[in-house]
Amino acid sequence: MSKRIGPYPRVHVRDGGGTVVSQAGGVLLAETIRRTGLDTAISAALAPWRRPRAVHDPGKILLDVALAVALGGDCLSDVAMLRAEPGLFGLVASDPTVSRLVDTLAGAGPRALTAIRRARAEVRERVWMLAGADAPNADGQVTVDIDGVLVLAHSDKQDATATWKKTFGHHPLVAFVDHGPAGSGEPVAALLRPGNAGSNTAADHITTTQLALAQLPKRHRRGRSTLVRTDSAGGTHEFLNWLTTRGRWLSYSVGMTITDAIHHAVLQVPGSAWTPAVEPGGQVRDGAWVAELAGDVLKGWPAEIRLIVRKERPHPGAQLRFTDADGMRLTCFATNTTGSPIAALELRHRQRARAEDRIRNARDTGLRNLPLHHTTSNRIWLEIVQLALDLLAWMPMLALTGTARRWEPKKLRLRLFSAAARLVTTGRRHILRLARHWPWTHVITSAFTRLQALPNPG
Repeated sequence: MSKRIGPYPRVHVRDGGGTVVSQAGGVLLAETIRRTGLDTAISAALAPWRRPRAVHDPGKILLDVALAVALGGDCLSDVAMLRAEPGLFGLVASDPTVSRLVDTLAGAGPRALTAIRRARAEVRERVWMLAGADAPNADGQVTVDIDGVLVLAHSDKQDATATWKKTFGHHPLVAFVDHGPAGSGEPVAALLRPGNAGSNTAADHITTTQLALAQLPKRHRRGRSTLVRTDSAGGTHEFLNWLTTRGRWLSYSVGMTITDAIHHAVLQVPGSAWTPAVEPGGQVRDGAWVAELAGDVLKGWPAEIRLIVRKERPHPGAQLRFTDADGMRLTCFATNTTGSPIAALELRHRQRARAEDRIRNARDTGLRNLPLHHTTSNRIWLEIVQLALDLLAWMPMLALTGTARRWEPKKLRLRLFSAAARLVTTGRRHILRLARHWPWTHVITSAFTRLQALPNPG
């Protein structure tokens, strides 16, 4: 009787291999750190916390953890995957050393957080300059999306409480710069809050916006060239008044709750005042219309506010709400943008949905859970997650083209970072030889060439 072979080839597994590098595609992230000057900036920022005669630089330790998270890790000890490849990632600190640094930075409180954030802002400005036409501010505009995210806790961690969804954990507010349909997005703020924090707490929205603006180049920190978008959680008097009175104002597009007054005003809008909604290509959206509200419904809100409402036929089987009218689903948002058709403004607000993709990717990049017990430590973890997400946004922006420019973290890990290679030493040169048969080897080599063509940071 012959042995059954099956659909997969039978192989024998042995240890003892040499010069083989795992996660070889991670060299793209390491080169991004080098070419953007992130290593120098973070090391300088954390210099006050370097102990005398310390072997490991605090900046390198923090970046190593961020690299591990970018490659798919979700806790401090996952830095071991880098430690196993010194030829690619250099000298990596031990787990106790990593934990001690996080504890030290957590004990420093706002000083350490401010230092890390300033370094990120400094490097972000350089990255956008290097990206040129691919930068999110290439057209002179920057869009910042703010949203809340529930992070579940499976143990009794500090500030983990019951959430509004009857789960248990934390409820941070996060902000991302939108890269548009051609890219992803990059994090610019993460405010850690207890699980029972309110969705529409104006003070938290103001703080998150301040943190986000501090990450932008100076010319985008005030003025109409920066658009702040939120869902209806941001539709409060205090938050809109703050946006209005900040310097030369900020542009905003903020979702609003359908109140009785708004519902009544919608019923008074004549049929001729409704404009067909549009899609990104400019084509008319069948079964959806938009109109601008005026009159008493605007009393008490900032003087320049525009209230735009959308009505659409619900999808088959959709359940209507009490605030919907005449069998139509209603949504509403406020903006201070003038000079644009209301259909274009409504489309711009609807594209805020890309923030949900950013949150989903963040969950896949260290935000699935907060691995540390104390809130101060988890604030450091949030900065590490943002560093990882920065790298996953900056590397494609600077090095990838075509459809690869839009690959999300999961696909980047599967196709690029997980590639194996041989590390060959010839003279004084270290050469990483990727497998010729790997379908995306040319993507990795082309991206690395583009990164090396960037000027060295000054």
